[in-house]
Amino acid sequence: MLVLVINSGSSSLKYQVRDTSSGELLVKGIIDRIGEEAVPDHGAALEELARRLPEALDGRQVDAVGHRVVHGGERFSEPVLIDNEIVRSIERLSPLAPLHNPASARGIRAVHDKWPDIPQVAVFDTAFHRTLPEHAWRYALPDSLYRRYGIRRYGFHGTSYGYVAPEAARFLGIKPEEFDAVIAHLGNGASVAAIKDGRSIDTSMGFTPLEGLVMGTRSGDVDPSILVFLLREGYDADTLDNLLNRESGLLALGGASDMRTLEDAAAAGNTTAATALEVAAYRLAKYIGAYHVAVGGAQALVFTAGIGENSPVFRELTLDRLGALGITLDRDANQRREPGVRLISGTDSAVPVLVVPTDEEEAIAEATAETVVRNSAAPEGTGSN
Repeated sequence: MLVLVINSGSSSLKYQVRDTSSGELLVKGIIDRIGEEAVPDHGAALEELARRLPEALDGRQVDAVGHRVVHGGERFSEPVLIDNEIVRSIERLSPLAPLHNPASARGIRAVHDKWPDIPQVAVFDTAFHRTLPEHAWRYALPDSLYRRYGIRRYGFHGTSYGYVAPEAARFLGIKPEEFDAVIAHLGNGASVAAIKDGRSIDTSMGFTPLEGLVMGTRSGDVDPSILVFLLREGYDADTLDNLLNRESGLLALGGASDMRTLEDAAAAGNTTAATALEVAAYRLAKYIGAYHVAVGGAQALVFTAGIGENSPVFRELTLDRLGALGITLDRDANQRREPGVRLISGTDSAVPVLVVPTDEEEAIAEATAETVVRNSAAPEGTGSN
């Protein structure tokens, strides 16, 4: 099956086409500056994509479209074939992921308008974490807030975790369904997951992708009373939202949201940049220690995503704080940039430390193909709308 994978942002549309029978990546690209004169909306972006595909695919036709959708709430625990009601559900969840879900819905509608007969599948970042036990997903707030507003921990980056965990398990010769690990997905957005028997039992992101680690521009964990204090000082909700999501994190601490920029600055003697890295590494190490306990002793610690895969400096800063767990680092292995899964821990490390490249697009393509096949005998009227 030829699957077009789409990741719709508010001002960009990333895409790949994959052949799920061979695993081959046929084409990838991005259409950005959506909302400007040249590409006024997602419909125009799809028109541009439609112009690019025929030459790239040499006449082959796309069989299905898979969409990354960040927030699936409590309803969606697996990929689903999209119809009108599914799109409305994604839109209703927009307050929980205001930067992501509206863009996904626009992308879905644009695909339907352009290719109404092609089945579409939504693959949710939150679905992998639906296995969290209640003691992990509950906040210590009145139950009425959960029942009325759905306030609970959902977790994100689930598509990445669902891909990386089995890859790491197979590398170590462990059955995926018996794998206990701590996995750190580190990019501009960052989170950690506790994996027990191959399933998510805790994760650092919560009701929204804001909770947890220090990220590029997001604060991660803060004392909630700070927000109450700022409200009383005259800040409004929109200002606070912008502060926490776009003006905090590494940007606030070190003056840049890009990890490589901060590493270069710290190496050149910039103490502010060095402090930003130390704060982020310390926060990550605390979560790793906690999740090592949560899974009853991890069989592996795994780094993945842009920073996790490509920043030996940040991995070292983090791992140097984990000696109490018996973790040691092979500094030469950590510095090497090699394709595929690799081991970076010392021979005497109590817990193996792996770097595992993630491939969310491949996971989405496979999930899309499986969902379309599974629903091929669905009642008439089920489709892509």
